Amino acid sequence: MAIFEPLDAANHWRPSALAAGPFAGLQGGAVASLLTAEVEAVSAERKWGTAVSVTAWFLRPTPMANLRTQLSVVTEGGRVSVIDNTLWPIDAEQPCATVRVTLSRERAVELPGFADQACDPTDPTRFPVRTRKAAHGRPWFMDAMEARAGDDVAWFRLHHPIIAGAGPLSSVLGPADWTHGISRPLQDVVARPDPVAAGHRVWGGKRDAARHARRDWPRLDVGRPGAISESGCCGGLAHFPVQWLILRDACFASSSG
Repeated sequence: MAIFEPLDAANHWRPSALAAGPFAGLQGGAVASLLTAEVEAVSAERKWGTAVSVTAWFLRPTPMANLRTQLSVVTEGGRVSVIDNTLWPIDAEQPCATVRVTLSRERAVELPGFADQACDPTDPTRFPVRTRKAAHGRPWFMDAMEARAGDDVAWFRLHHPIIAGAGPLSSVLGPADWTHGISRPLQDVVARPDPVAAGHRVWGGKRDAARHARRDWPRLDVGRPGAISESGCCGGLAHFPVQWLILRDACFASSSG
């Protein structure tokens, strides 16, 4: 079951119950995933390359309703292409969200003397499953994922496609939407309004070289991230962790669980 199903008209979509947020309307990660997945789905035909980064703007809540999208080319050709994609409810004039996706055409380069480091694979299925129910009690975007946590690491993977033809970047935007709520080490401080979730094409460990993941398990490392300074409640500074989404495909376990 796809999270968004195409309608008869091009670039028109019907969200499933799995696209819902915890309150009214759609989850932001689901919306960003749809807009990015559309770009990925046409990138091969347009020879844009691989989606390597995305920025999303959420302009207003997206309702649980039929939707339409529109792609706009900012620049294309050569090594880098930049594509915007914007979403509206079908009968609305004001958009709800827009993304800007950067794509790069890969080119092999020689790196004399470079050698992959040895690594030990990690199997996330040895950790307990984490589940969260939405406040409304109905299915929601979290139900489209499997989440596990252990050793100060949170792991997510989608069990349902965003749309047909979606690529790897869109599949991690849902897990990235949860990075701000996994770890709350301090109270009474002002959190960064744009929590950092850095995506890398290589899956694996951030804290040390021995921790690596399978290809299908994005990892959110919240144990010992770098820190940024934020304003505290009394005018002082507090450290709030930068949380990372680590994507490695260089080293992964062979099991398929």
